[in-house]
Amino acid sequence: MAGGSTTIEAGAVSFALQYRDNLSDQGVCIHVMGEVDGTPTELLRFDCFDQEPHYHYAPTGKNERRFLDKTTAGNPIGWTLRQLRTRLPVMLEYGGFGEIAGKLDSDALAAKLDEVEVTAREMALTQRAIVIHGRGKEVIEAGNIRFGLEYRHVGQDQGLTIHVMGDVAGQEIELLAFDCFQNKPHYHYGPRNQNIRLYWDTTLVPDTLDWTLDQFKGGRLPSMLERAGYPTIAASMDRDLLADVLAQKVDPTARAIYADNQK
Repeated sequence: MAGGSTTIEAGAVSFALQYRDNLSDQGVCIHVMGEVDGTPTELLRFDCFDQEPHYHYAPTGKNERRFLDKTTAGNPIGWTLRQLRTRLPVMLEYGGFGEIAGKLDSDALAAKLDEVEVTAREMALTQRAIVIHGRGKEVIEAGNIRFGLEYRHVGQDQGLTIHVMGDVAGQEIELLAFDCFQNKPHYHYGPRNQNIRLYWDTTLVPDTLDWTLDQFKGGRLPSMLERAGYPTIAASMDRDLLADVLAQKVDPTARAIYADNQK
């Protein structure tokens, strides 16, 4: 994917930046470009994704991919800029582009990398893909969270949606969403922040509504909320109350709404 929405020239190399959203992950991509035998070539690529940040040596050649350890690397954009400022020549050499590495102008490069950083961080803030759903027609309270249930028609698809909501800084926020659709069923972690979307394999999970309710009743909701970015809400849940509400209200109401829409 050589190219990007912004290109910054830096002498022997240029930096092409774009924001990518591949449904299950998203983030800023920084492509390091240069000419090889007169042909514009992607030399390195840094995919500063939320969930699985990684980078590539010679993406159009050997395409050697390395994953970041987010625990030790920290912010992927910050880590990437540190490598570009201090290790770019040796990374180009390792990728097989020693001739281009020898042509780098360190002073000119430093100024351009400041521009790359500003642009990349702005993209990360302004181009993030989020989803804003309604709250559902039937809302069921369960302590510090609530469930919104509705049957939705979206394009050529349809099915029951369960919204899991809570209050963040005094505002109701959708924390999780489960779209138990007929054609492309999927669910979201943190639709308003990370918006990680995962699609069910319906060969293995033929009834996605059953699967969703089983996760709730099996005690997995707190860990799902933590992954969505809401550990405080997860820690404050009243689990006994939640179990009662799920069994007495959420499960039967969800199944009734689904059944009413299959007639």
